[in-house]
Amino acid sequence: MFAEYEQRCIADPQRSDDELQAALNWACGSGDADCSKIQVNQPCYYQNTLKDHASYAFNSYFQKFKHRGGSCFFRGSAITTEADPKCKSRSRRIEGHVTL
Repeated sequence: MFAEYEQRCIADPQRSDDELQAALNWACGSGDADCSKIQVNQPCYYQNTLKDHASYAFNSYFQKFKHRGGSCFFRGSAITTEADPKCKSRSRRIEGHVTL
């Protein structure tokens, strides 16, 4: 299997912030995605954008549950891609954060 062709799940850039936030809240709550790395002072907190945090959470959920019937839908707020939504960790910290 070639990992570079693995399906991943990211936020749909055409969705509103409200839709992405609701889906992110579900993924990190009831959805049981691992959202620990997108919390303040964690390695994937930056880029601190709703789209980046949602993509990380959606993909976490999708990778965890896709072989057990989990999908990349999130009420239409996500799409599949071969692009890797890995976090963009950086040493410089900026004030502010996305509320989960």
